[in-house]
Amino acid sequence: MFFWRQNLHQSRFFSNLEKEKKSIMMTPIKGAKGECQEIKKRDKAADDLFSVAVSRIRQPIESLFNWLIQKTDIQRASKVRLSKGLLVHIFGKIASAFINLIF
Repeated sequence: MFFWRQNLHQSRFFSNLEKEKKSIMMTPIKGAKGECQEIKKRDKAADDLFSVAVSRIRQPIESLFNWLIQKTDIQRASKVRLSKGLLVHIFGKIASAFINLIF
């Protein structure tokens, strides 16, 4: 796994996510503060390749969410008080976005 460069809290979170939800979360690798320059230089090529691969996977998903936010203003749900109302709000906004896309 790619947990060797993450702090302990993140490592536990990702391990629990993988065990409980059978899901692996991949995030770009960021440099650790105070890390030796030799280690940074040694790991730079592998870290950059991994970060580019993760970014290529995440970019279309982020684009979809950005489109959805722009078209529907889905984040404005200040009047919603119950989880059932939130679900109606979300699915209504998604439906309206796709109806607008079709027509």
